[in-house]
Amino acid sequence: MNTLIVGIISVLSYTGATALMIKELVAGREKHRSSLFLAWLGVVFHSAYLWTIFQQHNDFNFSFFNAAALVAVFLVLLLLFAALDKPVEKLGIGIFPLAAVLLGLDMIFPEKTHPLAAHNWEMSTHIFTSIIAYSLLNIAALQAIFLAIQDQQLRSHHPKRLMLALPPLQAMETLLFQMIAAGLFFLTASLLSGFIFIDDLFAQHLVHKTVLSIFAWVIFSGLLIGRFRYGWRGGIAIQWTLIGFVLLLLAYFGTKLVLELILKKL
Repeated sequence: MNTLIVGIISVLSYTGATALMIKELVAGREKHRSSLFLAWLGVVFHSAYLWTIFQQHNDFNFSFFNAAALVAVFLVLLLLFAALDKPVEKLGIGIFPLAAVLLGLDMIFPEKTHPLAAHNWEMSTHIFTSIIAYSLLNIAALQAIFLAIQDQQLRSHHPKRLMLALPPLQAMETLLFQMIAAGLFFLTASLLSGFIFIDDLFAQHLVHKTVLSIFAWVIFSGLLIGRFRYGWRGGIAIQWTLIGFVLLLLAYFGTKLVLELILKKL
């Protein structure tokens, strides 16, 4: 099937899933399987789109928008699998349109291919643990934002329909720390594999990513220690999660954005 058609079907499926979820919230209905079905359809065609790109270049394309689209498919998959036994499907209101936008940008702005030189299992381990870590902590950051809004509205005694559709505050906090713990596990694996398998991890084009990732690791590790030792929650958990995520965002995409799209430098 044509790559463009596959991508368009995926974008339309994500858009439909988001629209149905918003409609459910406005109407005050319980979740409907149609929205999750469309999301699954979207991620299947999203994966097919990326697989087609892989076949065309006989390698993964790590250009800025294609890498973002790859992260997006992991984001959606992780959310959908988590939603099988956890009440987190409403986070799709933020994640599904984000995936649609990132996939759409990759289709609209096809870039010069950036294949991975000397592709091997060691480098694959580092890359995919990095992507999974970023995806999990991205979901955690979105959850922290919902948690902050939920807490503010509960304090003002005027909760909106979206906040009422979310799990109780304590359950949201528990889910947040579970996501952070899982993300930290993969971030640790990513950093360790980088130190072991990449000879020039502190080379000029990687030093910012490495240092920012280490700072993010310290932030998330400190947050988990504070949670289990001192019972940190609420505002502290939200702030630390968002700070750690911003550091990862800069590490994963900040340098890549500057080098590829601003400086036009490999």
